[in-house]
Amino acid sequence: MVPLSWYLALSAIIFIIGLAGVLLRRNVLIVLMCLELMLNSVNINLITFSYYLQDLRGQILAIFVITITAAEVAVALAIVIAMMRNRTTLKVDDINLMKE
Repeated sequence: MVPLSWYLALSAIIFIIGLAGVLLRRNVLIVLMCLELMLNSVNINLITFSYYLQDLRGQILAIFVITITAAEVAVALAIVIAMMRNRTTLKVDDINLMKE
């Protein structure tokens, strides 16, 4: 049986990779993928604690997080497509929608 600390370490590593991607990258699509990594690390924590505590609430909450994440990705990709039609760049620094 895999100890709880390994799952928590995996989740922490994935969250740190996602956080570094959000803070260091400038492409909108990469930032969205890094946000997905961060949410998936939270899901790993929820499912891990749900399994170790023998309670289904963590798994149910993880399913809700996955559902909300899918809706968030659909809206974010629609916004990215709209930005690409108006501007030719996906860099976060170059996008200033309030100016024009």
